[in-house]
Amino acid sequence: MNQFIDAYLIELDSYQHVLNGKIIKSIFFGGGTPSLAPPVFFEKVINKISKYSTLAPQIEVTLEANPTSSEAKKFYDYSRAGVNRVSIGIQSFNQKYLKFLGREHSADEAREAISYAAKYFSRYSFDLIYALPEQSLKSWEEELSAAIKYTNKHISVYQLTIEKGTQFYGDYKKKKFTMPNQNIAADFYYITQNILSKYDMPQYEISNHAAQGEESIHNMTYWEYGDYLGIGAGAHGRYTFNNIKYATVNTHLPEKWLKQIEERGNAIQHKEELSEDEQNEEKIIMGLRLSKGVDKKLLFNKRKYKQLLEDGYLDEGENLVRATEKGRLVLNRLISELIV
Repeated sequence: MNQFIDAYLIELDSYQHVLNGKIIKSIFFGGGTPSLAPPVFFEKVINKISKYSTLAPQIEVTLEANPTSSEAKKFYDYSRAGVNRVSIGIQSFNQKYLKFLGREHSADEAREAISYAAKYFSRYSFDLIYALPEQSLKSWEEELSAAIKYTNKHISVYQLTIEKGTQFYGDYKKKKFTMPNQNIAADFYYITQNILSKYDMPQYEISNHAAQGEESIHNMTYWEYGDYLGIGAGAHGRYTFNNIKYATVNTHLPEKWLKQIEERGNAIQHKEELSEDEQNEEKIIMGLRLSKGVDKKLLFNKRKYKQLLEDGYLDEGENLVRATEKGRLVLNRLISELIV
């Protein structure tokens, strides 16, 4: 483990020129199971970043964590190491659905993990997945309503999607389970919005809800097309240096990533300068996920833009354009049509 910790610090050294003079608003430990790392790892990474830049007074340092008992019991140690927010992969409080989703934790462990989070962190979040096979609208309404009491002003909710190349896709093609049809899926979505709005956690992004002022700084950086460095195996980054926007992708395999870090100080597999058109496209893709929308001055497909406004999929304000509730139901199609 020490070898990997050292590699992360070496990789951060390679970005000294980017970090110098910056004010860091968010550090996010995610991708896989970062909570399996020892607390000293997080402390060393945070200290290394602070060596080259200034940590904002209200910096958000988030750790993605699984709700198994063994991980939840480390929350105190993580808080001592500098983590001040956890995002817990609950996914469901229903034992049947946890089994379907292949989760190792139980519903009781999920609740216990949240109690640990509430004890050691002033801010935490967890996620739930809905529109599952055989899930009724009533059962989801009951589960989400019951989950409200465990929230801390932020929750992520995702509709289950079946993607090619996954075990879910193989089982789905073999008809081992069926998915809700499009109309039922829309009903799930509307119920979700109604319940969370009722409890003052409106949607601020397609899958994220929060009380005002409790939005995730890390996530907002993505969706508002801010700069971020991707550190570690398979990490993606977007950052600006000398007025040029760069996109980076790291080597995916951890062993190969480690070898490249030790040999040359970084493990960048792909790096490119993003053109104005490419940045425009990415701003649309990310920004339309936000409830507030994106800048009207971005370059949209004008014909499609006008048609989508007329059809009620978009709503135009003075400076911003956003997807309506109708538009958010088909957001991916909406975005693909708007891109020039």
